[in-house]
Amino acid sequence: MAEKNHPAKRKDTAAVTIKFGSDSFEKRLKSMMSVDFRRMFTTPLFYIMAGICFIMPVLILVMTTMMDGTVSVDPNTGVETTIEAFSSVWQVIGSASGESAAMDMSMTGMCNINLVYFMAAVFVCIFVADDFRSGYAKNLFTVRAQKNDYVISKTLVGFLGGVVMLLAFFVGATLGGAVSGLPFDTGSAGVSGIVMCMISKMLLISVFAALYVLMSVVGKQKLWLSLAGSLCAGMLLFPMIPMITPLDSGIMNVIMCLAGGILFSVGIGMGSNMVLRKTSLV
Repeated sequence: MAEKNHPAKRKDTAAVTIKFGSDSFEKRLKSMMSVDFRRMFTTPLFYIMAGICFIMPVLILVMTTMMDGTVSVDPNTGVETTIEAFSSVWQVIGSASGESAAMDMSMTGMCNINLVYFMAAVFVCIFVADDFRSGYAKNLFTVRAQKNDYVISKTLVGFLGGVVMLLAFFVGATLGGAVSGLPFDTGSAGVSGIVMCMISKMLLISVFAALYVLMSVVGKQKLWLSLAGSLCAGMLLFPMIPMITPLDSGIMNVIMCLAGGILFSVGIGMGSNMVLRKTSLV
């Protein structure tokens, strides 16, 4: 029986070239932000800070209204101090241009929404210090992330956290005003001025967030050092807040805060990146 000769089957093997390349900046940043924002919204710290910012204006408005007209006497000097309450709910948000000095040290001048900028310092410092204390930051930089990705992501987290705290304070102020019976008269600011004031304050928080990230990467796992540096730096910039974001803010205030927020965030962010590159991660 004749055997059939079948043609040999040949398999052409194509050469496979494997290229190892680093991820793009957009992909790295998206991954870093995904981790940070998921962590922010799942940690109790974020909700505790937002809750404190919500309760603060309620207590401030109710207590100052109850203590209105109370006179206290300094036993050492005999100087009498009369406690004056807020005359409007919106005074706890800010004052109109020219109504008060930037360094007004009265109770109504200090106990307002600008305190949130210091609450944001506590949030950012704890958030970043946890990365270094747990060893997560060192492992992160070793495996995949670039230091500039880390700085940008943490600044955006601090910015969003600060914005939420400002909104929580605003909602608390409306509730506190209703409980204390204060008028909601907008006065010379108007509704548009109050809206622009809040937008300006939210945009301005980006400058403080970038500054707090810088102090946090300087202190790293030393939370006390980060907090001390952030609060001191915040105090230096604190007088500019009522000047740039008055209650009767307009579109120019918004533009100024937006431009300043971008420029200062980039500049301070470069400083944070340099600190991470030049110092040890432990």
